[in-house]
Order: sequence, then structure tokens, then C-alpha cells
Amino acid sequence: MLIAIPGLLDAQCVASIRGLIDDAQWIDGNATSGPQSALAKNNLQLPETAPQAREAGQLILDALGRSPLFIAAALPLKIFPPLFNSYSGGQAFGTHVDNAVRIQAGSGFRVRSDLSITVFLEDCDAYEGGELVVETQFGVQQVKLPAGDAVLYPSSSLHRVEPITAGRRVASFFWIQSMVRDDQARQTLFDLDSSIQVLAAERSHGDAQVIRLTGIYHNLLRRWADA
Repeated sequence: MLIAIPGLLDAQCVASIRGLIDDAQWIDGNATSGPQSALAKNNLQLPETAPQAREAGQLILDALGRSPLFIAAALPLKIFPPLFNSYSGGQAFGTHVDNAVRIQAGSGFRVRSDLSITVFLEDCDAYEGGELVVETQFGVQQVKLPAGDAVLYPSSSLHRVEPITAGRRVASFFWIQSMVRDDQARQTLFDLDSSIQVLAAERSHGDAQVIRLTGIYHNLLRRWADA
């Protein structure tokens, strides 16, 4: 599934993050690439251990914790610390699949990459090109969202970042290990939860059918989740 998360970060939070990262020392983005990605990747990135990246990343993690849409869609078990990249002057990231397991530099922390997330940190009209292109079972999807918005998509999908033809694209990217490994099962739970929320708003959470469907949701989660 591919899910947009509008307004994950408000304008003040985006400004705070940019204030932290813009003046930091950026390095070749292949510092975190696997062999396949290194052939396709041309961008800049903040080092994982940079204090600016860690402080900015915590702001994003705090925002994710306050997002019911993110929690419902991702059912997160573990989240890789946010990374930050920058594209300009024709830079791009060719078609690739994210590594199945990501290991944090200098630690034993590891995440099975069930879901990838991009948090946009530059206004759409400030750069040209740079669309995130994700190949899904429903066809090719192009994503270019306002600053502060995010998009969640399967790490197993083929995806790329189109070349930048003007301006600069700045974003955060990282991976989530979900409690529910299977993408179709996760989609089913998300659809069911979304329907329950709509029905509860119409009838109240005490409605008999809402209670019954909520029970079904939790029984399916209990069957499929690793927690």
C-alpha cells in the first residue's frame, strides 16, 4: 500500500529541522547504500551519527508518535532513526529495492524494512523534478508532496527519485518494521480500522456493530502480529 500522511510536520517543525540540518556537513549518499543502490544513487546525505541528524530525527519520531494515521497504517514495531538526503543539479536515485534489513551504524540495532517512508522537507514549488516514483500493483505512482507531508510505501517495491532539474529537494527517509510483516494483511487491517472509525463517528463507539467489528480487528491483529 502507498499512503500519504498530510501535515505530519507543521511549518514550525519543518523550519526547526531545516535550521538544524542545512548548515551541517553533508556527505556522499552512498555511505548507507547496498551494492545495488550504489550503482543508482547520486545524492548527498547527513552522516547517521551527526548530532544535527539525531536531533532533527527525534522531532520526526515525536511527530510520528502523534499521528493516528501513521500508527494505523504502519503498525510500527521498530523504527530506524530518520536519515536525511538532498538532491540538486541533476542528482537522482535510479530504480532500486531497499535492503531487507537495515543496521544502524555503530550499534546492534537492526530493522527489517517492511515499510519505507519519505518525509518531504522542501516546498514543491522550490524545485523541479525529484518525484518519488513507486511501482505498485496498481501501476506507477508519482509522489511529490508539500513540505511536512510524508508518504509510506512497501520497502519491497521498486522505486526511484527522478532527476532534479532545478532547485534542491530535501527530505528525510527511513524504514519501519511493522508488527504485521505481510503487506496485504496490513492493508486489510488498515481498511478495516478506517471503516470502524467512520462507523464509530456515525453511531458511537458503543454501537453493537462497532464493538463487533473492533473485536474482529483485534482478533486479526492478534493472529498476524509479532510483538
